[in-house]
Amino acid sequence: MPQQRRKVAFSGKKKKDQLLQKRNTKGPPKYLRSTQESYEDSDAPETTAPKKLMEQPFNRGGGGARNKNLNRYNLQFTQESKKELELMKEEGFKPLNVLTATEREIDAAYFEGFDFPVRPPWKLDSSKELLDRNENRYFKEYVDELFKKKQGAESKEISLFELNLETWRQLWRVLEFSDVLLIIVDVRFASLMFPPSLYDYIINTLKKHAIVVFNKVDLVAPEAVVAWRHYFNERYPELPVVLFASYSARSHKGTQRARGRMSHQRSMEGVYNIYRECLRYVQNDVDLTAWEQKIREDMRAEEMNLLENDNEAMKTLVEGELKISSSIDTTPHQHVKYYNGVLTIGCIGYPNVGKSSLINALKGRKVVSVSRTPGHTKHFQTIFLTQQVRLCDCPGLVFPSSTPKSLQVFLGSFPISQLQVPYRSLKLLAEHINLPQLFRLNLPEDYDEWSAVAISDAWAYKRGFLTAKAARPDRYRAANHLLRMCLAGQQQLVLQFYPPGYDKQRETWLHHPDLEAVIKYQQVDVEEPDSETNEDTSSICTDTAGSDEEDDEDSSNDETNADDDECVDQPLRSRNVFTLLEDD
Repeated sequence: MPQQRRKVAFSGKKKKDQLLQKRNTKGPPKYLRSTQESYEDSDAPETTAPKKLMEQPFNRGGGGARNKNLNRYNLQFTQESKKELELMKEEGFKPLNVLTATEREIDAAYFEGFDFPVRPPWKLDSSKELLDRNENRYFKEYVDELFKKKQGAESKEISLFELNLETWRQLWRVLEFSDVLLIIVDVRFASLMFPPSLYDYIINTLKKHAIVVFNKVDLVAPEAVVAWRHYFNERYPELPVVLFASYSARSHKGTQRARGRMSHQRSMEGVYNIYRECLRYVQNDVDLTAWEQKIREDMRAEEMNLLENDNEAMKTLVEGELKISSSIDTTPHQHVKYYNGVLTIGCIGYPNVGKSSLINALKGRKVVSVSRTPGHTKHFQTIFLTQQVRLCDCPGLVFPSSTPKSLQVFLGSFPISQLQVPYRSLKLLAEHINLPQLFRLNLPEDYDEWSAVAISDAWAYKRGFLTAKAARPDRYRAANHLLRMCLAGQQQLVLQFYPPGYDKQRETWLHHPDLEAVIKYQQVDVEEPDSETNEDTSSICTDTAGSDEEDDEDSSNDETNADDDECVDQPLRSRNVFTLLEDD
């Protein structure tokens, strides 16, 4: 028998040196930054590469050919360096600087000096390969030029924006196909979600009509809605403004049935206003009587026909009513106005702004899935409302700007689940909203003043978010939970901005003639029983749980499904949500 080799002692220090040498020999991993950033004291410039978010394995579910382009439409952003992550962690311990009302006013300054990629010039006789090559070269030059501006001394910091050419191609396709474009914005961040370059391109270059839809108006004060509409009417005179509220059964008091009727009436009133604006543009060129009749029938319905699962919804669709394909044709299209007597309406906007909810309301029932996860809609979709009206839904796009990433998290542009350090965003939220007063938090003993980390620890103690071994406060989980609540507008945690000059003219907006109409739209009269059921019986635990009426249960990346398992065993202590927060 051959003798076995005698084992030699191998220290941990030698093992680390061996791993470091192996890592340097292998080179930098895919989609990660260069190895220069491992040296924190190095003055060499760091290079970053796009990182695909929510990437799925190719062998998932079998069918290699079918899943060949599974990650083709995934979100792509640049990844932070190690230095930037360390700075974010240090900012979490800095004291808060409470902002004044004037500092919460914001305009379109973040979009100054930025445009967005448009389709390069093309010819009808060009081959598909030539078009693809030209578009790839144009987009690469566009992105390189933006990053050159970032390296300049006087330039602004470039925000995270979409780096996936396939998603931009779908936007180009929608812009070319559509006769009227719906630009959906979240009224909480109206000026941050409306690029002026997009307005200029649609109105002046394409010579098309557009409508701005203020979504989620039920989350903000009515005088703020009036002020934002006045701001848009002055700055963009060619754009009419329509109010809309997504279907949300957990936003108001009363029984679930009453809340459903209220949300349905609000959404259908917004749909009718969109129809009136389209009729004003179309006039007699397209017959829209069938669409008007459909809207009136949907108004008489008790509530929107939301089916329990998407599979059943897709089976009940009429053939040709919904067209969704994994192989999307994004080649250039020569626009013909009202082709074959059909009005084409395009829906564009930022991720998580509520485009899918608007389309479901326009259709009168659920035809596209809804989720709070940014990038949930990945494909160009065509939906026929009637034989003369069709919708084109475009995936959400993050346009280039100088918006800070900490603010983009609240816009829904960046998935919270992909946020490595949440303290910078939480610090921004705490400087706008007094979180300790809102949730009645107690300052932990280890801190002398409130900071983002202190708020995270206090909320972790309040909710019982503790680590498994040491029973320490799980500050990462607590911070992410607060960010998700703010993104969903739950528990009165609503972050919003105001147009310039709002604080000085507050009395004007409080007595504006349009205020009554906005209040009437936000509070649709619904018969509710005069009993204790009118009180909000939800708790923080039930608000963070997923709901079949709004979110897809099969979406593992849903921003609101993180703490569902924590809500099962906790009993409902009170009908008042804030009495739950008082209990330690």
